[in-house]
Amino acid sequence: MAETAVLSVLEKLSRFVVEEGASLTRAGRDLEEIKEELESIQTLLKDADRVAADDERGGANEGVRTWLKQLREASFRIEDVIDEYIMYQTQKNNHSIFIATLQKFPVLNKYMNPLHQIASEIQDIKLLLGEIKQRSRRYQFKFESGSSSSRGSKAARFDDPPMAPYFIHETQPVGFEEPTEELVRWLVEKTGDLELVVVVGMGGLGKTTLAKHVFDDPLVKRHFDCRSFITVSQSYTMTELLTDMIKKFCKDSNEPIPQDLQEMDGQTLITQVRQYLESKRYLVLFDDVWNENFSDDIQHALISNNKGSKIIVTTRMMHVAEYFKKSFHVVVHELQPLPPNKAHELFCNKVFRGQCPSELEEMSNEIVHKCGGLPVAIVAIGGLLSTKPKTMFEWRKLTQNLRMELERNVHLTGLAKILSISYNDLPYHLKACMLYFGIYPEGYTINSKRLTRQWMAEGFVRYEMNRNLEEVAEEYLTELIHRSLVQVSEVGFDGRVKSCQVHDVLREVIIRKMHDLSFCHLMDEYDEQVTVGMTRRLSITSISNNVLRNTKNSGICAIFVFDNGELPKDFMDGLSAKFKLLKVLDFENSLLNSVSDNFGNLFHLRYLNLSHTKVTVLPKSIGMLVNLETLDIRQTKVHELPKEINKLTKLRLLPAYYRKYERHYSMLNFTDGVKMQKGIGGLISLQKLYFLEADHGGIDLIQELEKLKQLRKLGIKRVRQEYGNALCAAIQEMNHLESLNIGAIDEDEILDLDLLSAPPHLRVLNLKCRLTKLPKWIPNLKYLVKLRLGLSEFEDDPLDSLKNLPNLLRLNLWDDAFYGEKLHFQKGGFHKLKELDLTRLNRLSSVSIDKDALQGLEHFRFNNNPQLKVLPRDLENLKNLQFLGFADMPAELVDSIDLEKGGPCHWVINHIPLVQIRQTAGSKFHDYELYRIPTQLNV
Repeated sequence: MAETAVLSVLEKLSRFVVEEGASLTRAGRDLEEIKEELESIQTLLKDADRVAADDERGGANEGVRTWLKQLREASFRIEDVIDEYIMYQTQKNNHSIFIATLQKFPVLNKYMNPLHQIASEIQDIKLLLGEIKQRSRRYQFKFESGSSSSRGSKAARFDDPPMAPYFIHETQPVGFEEPTEELVRWLVEKTGDLELVVVVGMGGLGKTTLAKHVFDDPLVKRHFDCRSFITVSQSYTMTELLTDMIKKFCKDSNEPIPQDLQEMDGQTLITQVRQYLESKRYLVLFDDVWNENFSDDIQHALISNNKGSKIIVTTRMMHVAEYFKKSFHVVVHELQPLPPNKAHELFCNKVFRGQCPSELEEMSNEIVHKCGGLPVAIVAIGGLLSTKPKTMFEWRKLTQNLRMELERNVHLTGLAKILSISYNDLPYHLKACMLYFGIYPEGYTINSKRLTRQWMAEGFVRYEMNRNLEEVAEEYLTELIHRSLVQVSEVGFDGRVKSCQVHDVLREVIIRKMHDLSFCHLMDEYDEQVTVGMTRRLSITSISNNVLRNTKNSGICAIFVFDNGELPKDFMDGLSAKFKLLKVLDFENSLLNSVSDNFGNLFHLRYLNLSHTKVTVLPKSIGMLVNLETLDIRQTKVHELPKEINKLTKLRLLPAYYRKYERHYSMLNFTDGVKMQKGIGGLISLQKLYFLEADHGGIDLIQELEKLKQLRKLGIKRVRQEYGNALCAAIQEMNHLESLNIGAIDEDEILDLDLLSAPPHLRVLNLKCRLTKLPKWIPNLKYLVKLRLGLSEFEDDPLDSLKNLPNLLRLNLWDDAFYGEKLHFQKGGFHKLKELDLTRLNRLSSVSIDKDALQGLEHFRFNNNPQLKVLPRDLENLKNLQFLGFADMPAELVDSIDLEKGGPCHWVINHIPLVQIRQTAGSKFHDYELYRIPTQLNV
């Protein structure tokens, strides 16, 4: 990944040269020359990276890898010296008296001036780059040869990892019984039009094994006149592919192969294929497709002849599957990991040829769990263990050293290579993003916003004209998911990914690459070593007192602390003093107690995550972090921000609140926000601010919000009636606003939120206040996906006004938002709504739902509605309902659906997969008990 490091620093150098322009010093001009030198070396990199990757175990390419390592480390030094130069220039402008003093003493100026040291380092780098370029000539790289972007032919080697699945010995591969039956049934269905099924999944999941097994099924063989199995892989030419296809069709149907086939051009070959298939019911299996344009390449050859012909495609890429829909009728089959019982069966078959001995049962389960249902991992690790003594000692040694075994053990190198293919195919900017998953501990579920904000701070996310950087970062994550490299852990109601992770075995491969590329050093309880070489990041899962003292690399740009033990008292002081080039600091969920006064030394810091720590105060020096973009203080007891924070003109994200889970829920007092000082209007780049306590600064503070024209998310609490006009005026200036959360200072405070026009891009609206009427602009929010109303005390049913919101997915009516007795969901209303929550509506006694209302509803919750004692019978009309929840509801209603108590209304909810009862059991937010009501779908 030297290409990644070099391209990254080239982008940085380009920005630097443009921004500095005519003001460049001699040192700056030297950096410009370094940029030109790197550009000349860049042409070699793709081929050099490929050569090194082709033989990761060493041998003839050891020199190439050494060359790449030297180039990568030179890139790191360039990046550091740019940061030091920028920091020097900024400090020089801020300390003119000190500079003037130096200039009076030439000797001091020469040896003490930081610019002299920077210039000296730049000269060393220039010499080093010259030597690196000179050494490159001895390797005589062949540009682009065999690269993943090449469209030339590529002969498969017999020892390539993907070869094994083509030779299936089992009559039925373990765990594929259901997908095999499903695919065979689909193939032999007698439909007229040409149809295509895409089997999608991560490398090693068994796509080829499944497809080949289905392809060779006797029923499938009898059904088709001719069949062709084509391995596409990353490099192919259409002429070779079409030639191969015709040969296999002819061989399968025992027909002679056209003699002049090899001399035909592409157009003639397409005509030949079409003529051959015109009268036949055919089956083609394209295995291992990587390029979405492959669909365009084959569509003209594979005709729809109304014979019921079928195509099977296997791919790791979801976007490839989606692209086929442009030209074909497509069914997408997402292959899932093996369930635990089948994974265990496959493992035992491979290791023991049968039953697992009782003394190894626990260890077997642990190993199978680590394989995460990935057949290739189970088979590879099982194959290795079958050659070793069947003892707990040997097996434990393997699991503890799996990362090393993946690299050197002949049984596992194929597994590592299969999992590496998808990574190697990534564009360079996504490779860096992918490596970030190795920073997090094993089994860690990663919040997607946390991850993408770290990418942004590192500079991995490219600026695109008229695009929000967070949107671009979200697209990066989506692409990694679509490439089957990242697994989705949780999805929000609006379909956005909330959390994700990588497969444990893939993580081991990533960590190996991180180590080789000096991307990150993992420090755990077993690791006391000094950081090696030019490591750029530290991931700390276990902190010792000398963790920083022994770390001599001052060029570290990111530190992540996952240790949940007490941090050494001098940890923060040492960190701020030693690592002045830090861009990312993440302490989330650690036991950090305080932030040191010298924190302002971290001039380059862009991302600071203190969420869920014990920090209560931020030092005034935080105002010196002029490059800070993200300050995350969620779930800390920082209740007031120093006025110096208003100097942070680059600050984009400021999530700040504390939720009191140790108490019962109260709509207005459950969450504390932060107090901010006069001057908040200086935060001109701010895009997200939640929650701000309005009563601290009053109308003056509200009026300053008008200057925050980039705000996309605003959460504001403790709003008084007299702030209404000023708040509305400020909101009208926020043309990018997507999320708005407003809470009154108390339950009786009436707010007038009568905006002149609806915020044009608003997607989320949360109002917790008394309202005299439903604001007229709310029904006009055409992009609104989530609406939550609380305390509004509408006496008239608001549903008629809200029912036609075109994109509303989630509706919450809480805490007497509606103060009447009957709610009526009318015919055709809320046609996209997925989630509905009716909570603490104290007068509500009946809910009626017209037959054609709420047809897309999936989740329906009733919470503490004391007068709703009769189950709404219209629930039987909600055929798509997946979850129905009742929390602290009257006993009469709950008993009426409890089958064990002979509940007469159980039939109403019998079609719902999950019906859940929740009952408060203590004084804290999370003190409750849950139990399910059996229905015909969950018995």
